[in-house]
Amino acid sequence: MFQAFRKWRRARVLRHAALPEALWREALAALPFLALYDAAELARLRDLVVLFLDAKGIVGARGHEVTPLQRVVIAVQACVPVLNLDLSLYEGFENVIVYPGEFVPGWEWEDEAGVVHRIDDGLAGEAMPRGPVVLSWPDVEASADWDEAGMNLVIHEFAHKIDMAGGDANGCPPLPAGMSVGAWRRTLEAAYDDFCARQDRGEDTEIDPYAAESPGEFFAVLSEVFFADPTLLRHEYGDVYAQFVRFYRQDPALRVPPQ
Repeated sequence: MFQAFRKWRRARVLRHAALPEALWREALAALPFLALYDAAELARLRDLVVLFLDAKGIVGARGHEVTPLQRVVIAVQACVPVLNLDLSLYEGFENVIVYPGEFVPGWEWEDEAGVVHRIDDGLAGEAMPRGPVVLSWPDVEASADWDEAGMNLVIHEFAHKIDMAGGDANGCPPLPAGMSVGAWRRTLEAAYDDFCARQDRGEDTEIDPYAAESPGEFFAVLSEVFFADPTLLRHEYGDVYAQFVRFYRQDPALRVPPQ
């Protein structure tokens, strides 16, 4: 009964909340890395975007006015990782909050010695456990073109949300049946250790050095690379790429024409 209701509701949302063609095309033009997606993939992505926007609010903060194009550009990138998965990975929060620039979260925590620490550095994005995704619009806009920015802020933060679906953002999201948690952990840990060693040696890597911050950041950064520059990830860490292909149920490198 529940599955039938869910199917009916999905059809109803898609029928009544369709995206205008011009707006959809404008959003795709703003995201050059999607140029390699075929018509069937883009059609599925468009449906997911409609469902995502029906389920989540994308709201401005500190005076920022979210335009229709901004809403769709953010939603498209949020839906790329779950194209062949399910939006249920994004359950547990209601809103994406968009700031007019970097924001200061004002985190405080007490260490084992009883000293209270506070972070006052500006952030471009944050995925809060059991809370919203927070984004700086200028950074979203700047990272939409991978070739120019070498990063994708929205995919990064939503990869954290996928990771958090299994608990903490520790680089081990909930894996589907048939995937080995042990094999995943061994593969990601070996790659993470290697990447950290490369950073310690001062090596200039094509993958963002921020990936060395923690296993959770490593997963999020490599998820960006997987979708926006898949041949780079396949070249640098082929075993991780293979794990991601199984997890995300996509093989983005197959979209890239041979050189």
